[in-house]
Amino acid sequence: MRFDVFTIFPSMFSGFLNESILKRAQQQGLIEIALHNIRDWATDKHRTVDDTPYGGGPGMVMMAPPIVRAVESVLGEELATTPIVLLSPSGELFTQDVARELARYRRLALICGRYEGIDDRVRIVLAARELSIGDYVLTGGELAAAVVIDVVSRLVPGVIDPESLAEESHSSGLLEYPQYTRPPVFRGLGVPEILLSGNHAKIAEWRRMMALCRTKARRPDLLARAPLTERDRALLERCPPDPFAHLGPVYDETEGEPRATD
Repeated sequence: MRFDVFTIFPSMFSGFLNESILKRAQQQGLIEIALHNIRDWATDKHRTVDDTPYGGGPGMVMMAPPIVRAVESVLGEELATTPIVLLSPSGELFTQDVARELARYRRLALICGRYEGIDDRVRIVLAARELSIGDYVLTGGELAAAVVIDVVSRLVPGVIDPESLAEESHSSGLLEYPQYTRPPVFRGLGVPEILLSGNHAKIAEWRRMMALCRTKARRPDLLARAPLTERDRALLERCPPDPFAHLGPVYDETEGEPRATD
């Protein structure tokens, strides 16, 4: 999959794109990320990409012509078949479902806004989709574009182990269950005994219950939309009072023995 990013600050992406999973995915040819400086499509000697807003007001607005020229020039014949995304606090919320939808395409264009925003004619002319990564305002769209690249890239076949994807938060519409690894005791806190039992059916049931309970506690909006079975509803009835509290045995730090808890 190819990502075309249109920005006036392409250097902001250099560290992020050259580390960890995204670096390996690019080296393996699973994804390709191209950065395009919108100023390269400005027509004056100062490479101007912004101007004062019509109607007055503070700040500057990014001009339509350089952005539209940049996108049309880079996408060429694929303009009509490539989703074009404007990163904007005014856009629809970027969710895992939206990421899955975008991951089905072979190419994605991302436009990073700055200043007071982008001339709305960019959206109209390019038939662009506005996306927001949350209910807050960033200084620019670059960080939002990086989030979209990261989330969508993980859904490209071969980038992440499919089994890992299946059990992550939001993959099933629920938050993820708590995870533990070695050592078995840390700062007096042990691991839930069910995870050490070797009973995989019981472990799967516990994990499902904790995913349900944590979602109920923190994100009831997600739970309301999740397709729940009768078994899920029964598990919800068994939720601990605080599903985010430590759920394993608590040990005496000096004696190494479990101690009673209230």
